Order: sequence, then C-alpha cells, then structure tokens
Amino acid sequence: MPNSANLQAKQLSYQIAHKSILSDINLSLERGKVLGVLGPNGAGKTSLLKMLSGQTASKEQVDWRGKSLEEYSPLERARQIAVVNQLNESVFALSLQQIVRMGWLPHKTLLSRETEQDHQHLAASIAKVGLSEKTHQTFSSLSGGEQQRGLIARALVQKAALIVLDEPVNHLDIYYQHQVLKLLRSLAHQQQMTVVMSLHDINLASSYCDHLCLLNDGKMIAQGPVESVLKATTLEHVFKIPCRIRRDEVTQNLRVDFYPSDEQEYPPQPEVTQQSNAHSSEASNEVHKKVSSKKGNSI
Repeated sequence: MPNSANLQAKQLSYQIAHKSILSDINLSLERGKVLGVLGPNGAGKTSLLKMLSGQTASKEQVDWRGKSLEEYSPLERARQIAVVNQLNESVFALSLQQIVRMGWLPHKTLLSRETEQDHQHLAASIAKVGLSEKTHQTFSSLSGGEQQRGLIARALVQKAALIVLDEPVNHLDIYYQHQVLKLLRSLAHQQQMTVVMSLHDINLASSYCDHLCLLNDGKMIAQGPVESVLKATTLEHVFKIPCRIRRDEVTQNLRVDFYPSDEQEYPPQPEVTQQSNAHSSEASNEVHKKVSSKKGNSI
C-alpha cells in the first residue's frame, strides 16, 4: 500500500443542541505515523477522535484507506480501527485477561477456537504494557493506570491498522507514560500502523508524535510536523499564558516552557524568604527579582 494519506477528514463539523463543537476540520495522516491532538479542555479533542474512529456519525467525509467510514460495516470497522477511550465509572466484573481477550471479537465467531498463537499474542500484549502479574486479577480491582494499560493491551490484541486513543497516559505514572507512548510509536514506525491520540502534555506530544494538530474552540488552529505547530505565539494565543520554545539538550526534541505573565500572582519558591511585612515594597521587589530570574515551569 502506498505511503499516502491513510486517514483523511474533510470539513468536519459537529453540533450539539445548536452549539458548535467542531467547525470545518480538515486533516490527513499517512500510514505509519503518529498524530497528537492538542488543545485546552473543551477544544473538541474527544469529539474529533470519535468522528475519526466512526463512534460519532458524520455527514462530512472521513476516509480510511481511500474508503469512507460510512461504507464500512460495523464488523469491518472493528477489524480496522481500535479505540481506547478515557476511563469511565463502569465497573467490570471480568478479569484483565477477559477484558483484553475482547480484542479478538472482531476476528472470531462463536464457533472459532482459540489457537496457541492467539494465547501467545494475548500474553505478549499484556506483557508489553507491564501487567503480566495482574493477568487473572479482576479489572475493577486494578488502579486507573493499570486499567488504562489493560485497554491498550486489548487494542494490541485487536490487531487493528488504526488505533485511536483519548488521553492514553492520563492515569499513568511517569515511567509508564513513556513506556506506553514508546510502544505506540514503535507500532506506527515498525509495523506501519496509524496512531491518533489526544494528549494534554505538549512535551510528551513533541517527543512521541510525528505530526500535531492544535484545536481551540472547535477550530483547527495549526497542524503539521511538530516544529511547524509548536510556535510560541500560537501556543500563547491558545493557552492564554506566555511560553518559550527550546530544544532539549539531550533528546533534541522541542520543549515548551510555560511561565506566569505576572509573577506577583504566584507565591515565591520555598527558598525565597518572605518578610513578615509581606506588603512592603522592599519585600515585593525582592521576590519579584528572584521569581523573574527563574526559568519557567514545563507544562
């Protein structure tokens, strides 16, 4: 298959009760690439992912592999697209293994037998997300981060060519944030899968995504390679806070540092000793100088 636009959306718009959620969204993504969807809360990230994965019907066109999603049957779509949504309040009485095994459903019939290869792939998928020791534990007893990794393992078992994930690292500690994103990137680059995911952490997106799209108020603000999207003026406009862009000395990835525009609105760092008379101009000036000399905090 040629490495051209595998996933393409044209003029996507979405409304709820006459309120515009998405407006005139156009994007395309090649096979074997990772797309990160960025934006503040309420920007339309989840709605866009649901339209791209076929969870929300669209009158406008979303093409997957040169064919409109509307032309795929539900079974065909399930074989092509794996979805990992944000965790909800549902409580599963099933074990982790049983949840992950659900990834087989699009490929099996009621009479299908599970092969030794199936079992090996199931165990390998659970191992890839670091949950081998939890295989037979009930899903509801797992932590939020473990449940999230379990759902990603289910997507791996599904063997879909497109994986769509809504905030896949939200409940994960730092170690597993990087492990999961590294795994998703390797699936794209080494197995030519297409990965679309929303992320809150811009620096993680910069490290693990090939392309970014930045949403705000349901509109596409910027899209393209990482370096073309991560512009200080654009990010400051969207997130309403000053920032600077720098290149990490170790990884050479772009880093975004956000910092307050008015330091006096933020308490000084612990090493700054405040005077008992906090409102004196001398103390205020000293704190201002020390805070101003500090580098901005990374988002």
